[in-house]
Amino acid sequence: MGETDTIHDEVPDVDERDRRNFLKVLGVAGSVGAASEFSLSDLRGAVGAESAEQMATYGEQIRADLAGGLDAGRLATAQEGIAASIAELPALREAGFPDEPGATDYQEVAAPAWEAYDHLAEVGFFASAERHLPEFTPEHVRATATELVRAEPLTAALAEAGLDERERTAVVVDAVNNNDRLSHWVSTAALPADPEAFDPANVAPLHQRALGGALLWIDELDQQLWQREVLLTEELLADGIWDVKQMLGGVHLFVSAARDVAGPEELSDSQLAAGLAGGSAVAIRGQEKVEEDLFRITDAERAPLGGGSR
Repeated sequence: MGETDTIHDEVPDVDERDRRNFLKVLGVAGSVGAASEFSLSDLRGAVGAESAEQMATYGEQIRADLAGGLDAGRLATAQEGIAASIAELPALREAGFPDEPGATDYQEVAAPAWEAYDHLAEVGFFASAERHLPEFTPEHVRATATELVRAEPLTAALAEAGLDERERTAVVVDAVNNNDRLSHWVSTAALPADPEAFDPANVAPLHQRALGGALLWIDELDQQLWQREVLLTEELLADGIWDVKQMLGGVHLFVSAARDVAGPEELSDSQLAAGLAGGSAVAIRGQEKVEEDLFRITDAERAPLGGGSR
């Protein structure tokens, strides 16, 4: 891989408008935290527990479905691998674009997450999550975000994945403030039947699409970055690396919650439901953003003609 210029700070800021929208959704007074130093930990004592009972019902149902069916060791190994992959991202960013076709750096980054995905698909975890969790309605997004803020073990899972306080805040605020985008991700049963295009019976459950879709975007980056280096600026590449971190962070959060079903049961049922829904939402937002940042760039965003390194 070729050398890059100085890396810019790709983590999106939570500006004043984002902060106020986020607090409005959560039903918290708008005076909490200045945007420049706003964090989830500021809110832990300010959010209510009104949604916990309903969220607990979802988590309890999922536990009942999957009791005894998960391999805790396999999921723990995958968790560790995902965190290690996230730790590799700065090195990939420093390395820049692939020097030759056929590179597999990004596929290797996604590999531990695919291990967890395969296991969860095999045991029917995604089907259970779709069966018992609501779709991403504004109310469900609000309830999920409230539990994410209240539940220190869930923000700790994001920290274990390698996301610092600012990054954890950015991914949760982004998901909540884009609940209109999340609402387009509906359950398989809610998809319109269209025999000429696809059969909904062949479409994976919502949360499986959330995680699997994110990992497919990451897998594609080896080829994409090689082919389109002349079009992509260093800023777009840095943004794309952040999107990868967001996707893997979401997958890690989901897998952390799923593993709790298999073993330690340290999460409450409401925290379990929030971890699954929140992890899916973060992974969805990451894949929507990587598509914009690296795959469907506009003429205004692309590098100048002749500006590539090859």
